[in-house]
Amino acid sequence: MNWLPDAWSDLFVVETPVLELVVRGTILYFSILVLMRFMPRRTGGELATMDLIFLLLIAEAASNAFGEYTSVSEGLVLVLVLMGWNYIINAASYRFRFVEKLVSSPPIQVIRDGRMLRRNMRREFLTAEELMSSLRQQSIASVDEVKAAYIEGEGALTVVRYKES
Repeated sequence: MNWLPDAWSDLFVVETPVLELVVRGTILYFSILVLMRFMPRRTGGELATMDLIFLLLIAEAASNAFGEYTSVSEGLVLVLVLMGWNYIINAASYRFRFVEKLVSSPPIQVIRDGRMLRRNMRREFLTAEELMSSLRQQSIASVDEVKAAYIEGEGALTVVRYKES
């Protein structure tokens, strides 16, 4: 049994062409970005146990799709590609409104004037029990106390209460 590699330099040798690694990373980054756009907003924001498992499985599937590599350098190239695209997309969405609309979901209203908007809740797979749980976490006992509530693009619930008189 060997505890140390025979040649340390093999740890850093890039066996897969760098352009192939860049293309793989790029395709996977944008594919997951597009697929996440179709998921309900709760998936990316406040993570429940099932949502966390879902994201971990995506990461595992993506790592297998990158191809098998034994070099640390190849892994670093992929990490740099993903970080690079993430930085570029964040900068572009800050500067250009159309990019922001492509990558971010607009908020969706789930309560208006003390009434649950069931159609919007169904669209987000949000049950009345889950909504009430979120309201209770914000010290709101009843939907009647809420003027408006929105599920934001990242999945958080934002509540606007009626003003106290």
